[in-house]
Amino acid sequence: MRILVVNSNTTPSVTDRIAAAARAAASAGTQIEAVTAPFGLPLIVTRADWLVAGPATLAALAAHRGTYDAAVIACFGDPGLDAAKEIFDVPVLGISEAAFHAAAMLGRRFGVVSFTAALRPMFEDCLAHHGLSARCAGFRMGPPFSGDPGTVAEERLDLIAALCAESVEQDGAEAVILAGGPLAGLAPVLQPRVA
Repeated sequence: MRILVVNSNTTPSVTDRIAAAARAAASAGTQIEAVTAPFGLPLIVTRADWLVAGPATLAALAAHRGTYDAAVIACFGDPGLDAAKEIFDVPVLGISEAAFHAAAMLGRRFGVVSFTAALRPMFEDCLAHHGLSARCAGFRMGPPFSGDPGTVAEERLDLIAALCAESVEQDGAEAVILAGGPLAGLAPVLQPRVA
């Protein structure tokens, strides 16, 4: 099985982080190839950014067509997902889509945690698109962010841990989603601090 993982932003260190998390989760014998969007923005934060990221994601998928059996759009908000499902002849999954459905199976209500509140409107739209708004216990988001997307997970680790705890303790979330490609691989680090 060959899986193409597309980072919809243009930050290679985020692609590396996503690739490491994907390889850690992959079954034996699964080949993971992670690619960075060929154009766009270093971080997808606003709806406008998301609209730019959709064509960039589709371009990355098209550039590698025929080299993968399935693809993952590794950008929370799933830019270009609906178009990709129509255009490509292999399964294409978005990390938001996957996270929302997995979290809904793990508990009655789930929380969404991310490093900046600027992402919330896009996440709300995505949640509504997948028909799971009623299952969301709430959003816990950090302050504005303008630093290096490749290091935000480490820079805001304590903040993200606190937001996860608030999601569980104050919002009643039974599962918590860490939203955003730059947070890939952070769940195993946070789980002992929040559980």
